[in-house]
Amino acid sequence: MGDEIVLLDTFASVFGMRVRIALAEKGIQYEYKEEDLMNKSHLLLQMNPIHKKIPVLIHNGKPICESLIIVEYIDEVWKDKSPPLMPCDPYKRAHARFWADYIGKKIYDGGMKIWSSKVEEHKTANKDFIECLKVLEGELGDKPYFDGNNFGLVDRAFIPYYSWFPVYKKLSNLNIEAECPKFVAWAKRCMQKESVSKTLVDPDKIYKFIVLFRQKIGVA
Repeated sequence: MGDEIVLLDTFASVFGMRVRIALAEKGIQYEYKEEDLMNKSHLLLQMNPIHKKIPVLIHNGKPICESLIIVEYIDEVWKDKSPPLMPCDPYKRAHARFWADYIGKKIYDGGMKIWSSKVEEHKTANKDFIECLKVLEGELGDKPYFDGNNFGLVDRAFIPYYSWFPVYKKLSNLNIEAECPKFVAWAKRCMQKESVSKTLVDPDKIYKFIVLFRQKIGVA
């Protein structure tokens, strides 16, 4: 009898997308369950009672929470499946974890300020977001991917935001392609990977979702 694998997620989540990319790269079959974050399911609350957040990977009835932890878990449990999701070298692994953590804090928070803020706050939010992207552009340098020639943990953590860039542009007139051309070239390179192109969500779908969400939370 095979493994029973369930992913609790919501389609627009950058954290969920990085897990979906990892599962796709390893060729792992799973059951996807869409969560309504305004009305969380009993299963989600049962599987992640501390944070009550997605994504949650349920493997044979046991929950694994937090996207980067899930990605490492996938790599360790299915280490016989290629490609490896984490660098083999301990220093490179620690380095990748640092930048993945930076993305989860700085880029996520910066993007949230854009889509959840009022029009008069967009100028400051845009400036702060571009500054964070510039830091990551510096880390990328002239490499094809953050890990050099290999699509790695940092790429996987960062690329889901590419789905959100057109959303930021519609909401706050933020032109990332003009501000960070090196990053956009990297993103287009990542999109050539099937695991990425088939996972990333249509920006128009995300935009409609965010417009409705902004109305619910009373942001004009």
